[in-house]
Amino acid sequence: MKITVRLFAVARDLAGSNAVEVEVDEKATISDLRAALIRAVPTLSDIADHMMFSVNSEYAGDHTTITADSDIGCIPPVSGG
Repeated sequence: MKITVRLFAVARDLAGSNAVEVEVDEKATISDLRAALIRAVPTLSDIADHMMFSVNSEYAGDHTTITADSDIGCIPPVSGG
């Protein structure tokens, strides 16, 4: 299934876009989505271990299952002060 992932901050900058469409299997998890996103946008690999994801506006762990109609956001690590 095709999933659109909205990207924010440095993830958006590294991808050069505010969203990326990736292909994942049915009953995919956030972990599967993370791997597909890195394959689609290799420049995200340096921050991949620190990216958080939201599903339908709620933070989601790696084992969260996603569906074709899930609203997915990728929240990169933040820094500053």
